[in-house]
Amino acid sequence: MGFVGYKVGMTHVFMVDENKSSSTYGKEIYVPVTVLETPPLNVLAIRAYGLDSKGEHSVIAEAWGDLGSQLNYIQRRIKTLKLSNEKLAPALEKIKSSIESVSFLRLLISTQPYLIPSLGKKTPDIVEVQIGGGDLKSQLQYAEKILGKTLSVTDVFKEGQLVDIIGVTKGHGFQGVIKRYGVQELPRWHKHRKGSRKVGTKGPSLGTPSYVPQPGQTGYHRRTEYNKRIFKISNDVNSINPKGGFVRYGLVRNSYMIIEGSTIGAIKRPLYLRYPIRPYAAQLPSPRITYVDLNSKQG
Repeated sequence: MGFVGYKVGMTHVFMVDENKSSSTYGKEIYVPVTVLETPPLNVLAIRAYGLDSKGEHSVIAEAWGDLGSQLNYIQRRIKTLKLSNEKLAPALEKIKSSIESVSFLRLLISTQPYLIPSLGKKTPDIVEVQIGGGDLKSQLQYAEKILGKTLSVTDVFKEGQLVDIIGVTKGHGFQGVIKRYGVQELPRWHKHRKGSRKVGTKGPSLGTPSYVPQPGQTGYHRRTEYNKRIFKISNDVNSINPKGGFVRYGLVRNSYMIIEGSTIGAIKRPLYLRYPIRPYAAQLPSPRITYVDLNSKQG
């Protein structure tokens, strides 16, 4: 399973060091953290994937739940979506009858950005989440139980857990090799007849090797960060909102999550959180946080 949150900003906490090999074990240490706002998600549909005649994964059936008032928001993203309750039962029955040929099940979930006034948008972000744990029949029973309902962050993650974060980094546009790769600038007093903020040579004239630094797009790339630890999950917004709110974001108004260290992406950008694929620990205890900084972040 996974979840989607919106990046709020950064602050810092004091916590008790749990690393027994550290010189500060058992003492309070300063740790920078990132805050993500995580309002509930809507479970839109169940997708069953199987192998087609070419041996590739394709959708066998797709069962949509009763969206109710959410339909207008979903149609902002999927223009051609038209649903009727008569189509729900046959789609579920098709998945149940062909469960033996199903490779895996996924949920189609959407965010509720209209619950966050500071985002200034109503169009939801829709993602596919694969269901894990148990066999396919138990996964289908679980998916059928939550279809058309909301999913909270505590239903997926818990404090102390490791997660992988997938998102898009900050964009910096078209940049040169100095900013893009950290190439050393050429001396200003010589060797710069044709410029100093460039590489000395790009190689043979027949073709520049791919490993030679060149200018180009910097940032705004899809990236994955591994093993980011969840420090806290809470609904108490008074214990996280600083004086004056977060810079360029405002106040947190829904459930939120505190992540250790920094994360990719710009403020207000959606980030996808999933279970870690290469965790360095099976399960870590919930950290003992003694203080969360609520001072103004506006200087």
